[in-house]
Amino acid sequence: MPSTGSVAIGRCVAGATHFGEIGLPSQSPNRRDALKDPTELPTAQQGSRRVQAVVALRLLEVIRDRDLPGEILEDEDPSRTMPRRFGLSDVVERQIRSYKADVRKGVRLTDAEVRDLFRFVIRRPDGDQIFEQVGRLLAERDRRGRLARILPRRAKFALARSVARRRLKRLFGRSVGGFGRGSFIIEGTSLLFIQSDPGGDACNLLSGFCSEIIEQILGGTVRVSHTQCQSRGDPLCRWEAEIVEVSAEVVASPGKEKST
Repeated sequence: MPSTGSVAIGRCVAGATHFGEIGLPSQSPNRRDALKDPTELPTAQQGSRRVQAVVALRLLEVIRDRDLPGEILEDEDPSRTMPRRFGLSDVVERQIRSYKADVRKGVRLTDAEVRDLFRFVIRRPDGDQIFEQVGRLLAERDRRGRLARILPRRAKFALARSVARRRLKRLFGRSVGGFGRGSFIIEGTSLLFIQSDPGGDACNLLSGFCSEIIEQILGGTVRVSHTQCQSRGDPLCRWEAEIVEVSAEVVASPGKEKST
């Protein structure tokens, strides 16, 4: 097999936003490009190598883990369960080992290689879930310590924005979108996610990434909504975050009456 790298919180009101984009040539949204054969993983391609190999590694690891069967079906025909079982193939396992080596060596990938990998996911019915899980995994290493927990909420949001901006830039080799005024909102046009998947599933990667960052810093559960998407004909992609508040109401146990 060819080598690859050796190969919010309430709603936020957007203000003047600076777009630092993962720029690619514009192409028509609302359609999915023709996909390659699912047994052919991308080979090294010419172009600037800016994307960390860990992006590709996490993508294939999630595909593999999701394809692990919960049970062995006696009458299962692997040829008919493709690409659901594609993650268990020798091709994917070899590629995972190759990307692990690339991560250790600090190898970066071209945008074209990453787009090709994304297109392996968009053919799957669980593609949106895969992208969101990958986003969360890519954000895991940025866990905050005790200092973050004692900061006021506004400062925590500022920290979350700073961490997300910095980590995204390291991962993709350039700024990704821009932050507007408000607690946490990201906007951008022609980002790598929408260019790789005009159907919009890949945008869930940023949703998962931002959710994980904010939850680490603020605690609790966060919902990051992709409120606008170029795949739906909107002029840009927008992600807005809100905290899912947990009710403090005490509910009496079944069979017991509340004390008066």
